[in-house]
Amino acid sequence: MTIRVLLVDDQPLLRTGFRLILEAEPDLTVVGEAGEGKAAQDQARALLPDVVLMDIRMPGVDGIEATRRIVREAARGTHVPRVLVLTTFDLDEYIVEALRAGASGFLLKDVPADELVQAIRVVAAGDAIVAPSVTRRLLDKFGAHLPSAYQQSTPARLDRLTERELEVLRLIAKGMSNAEIAAELVVSETTVKTHVGNVLTKLGLRDRVQAVVLAYETGLITPGAIP
Repeated sequence: MTIRVLLVDDQPLLRTGFRLILEAEPDLTVVGEAGEGKAAQDQARALLPDVVLMDIRMPGVDGIEATRRIVREAARGTHVPRVLVLTTFDLDEYIVEALRAGASGFLLKDVPADELVQAIRVVAAGDAIVAPSVTRRLLDKFGAHLPSAYQQSTPARLDRLTERELEVLRLIAKGMSNAEIAAELVVSETTVKTHVGNVLTKLGLRDRVQAVVLAYETGLITPGAIP
């Protein structure tokens, strides 16, 4: 099954580089390109990509607003593209807002080609990319200032989780993969997948990215708590 990708970046040279990397893979195809957010929204509507590779800082409509529009519009239809945001460390203050806008994850612009390809596959499959080192840095820096969208409903929602599910949520928030969580808890990876699915379902979350943000917002994990 071919994964359809829309490239969004205001630098044509970067788009060309990404296209060369992606189209070398038999299961990936670039269906379109855009240099700013409004065009990305229009292209997403017309081309129905599976994954939108989204830059943040662009002229006109930026990547955060474009992500918000694409996700909101997709929620009203049957096709829901996943948005994978690209960033650089000097722009990382925008990432929390991108996640809030509905992005399924983020990568650094200097990510190795094989990691970029794998990230697109993971996101297209419905999971999320949470880069542990970047997640920790960002949420430790900005987590204390995040307005809590869950302020009123959080306690009741967390009460829905078993002790083991709460433990799994903490480990997700630390950026651990299912395999790492399985090793930590001395259980099978299949068991971990079941726990992760239960956590997302019970808390009404779309993916692991939202789980990480929620864990910080609720105080389950606090900024600075992860070494």
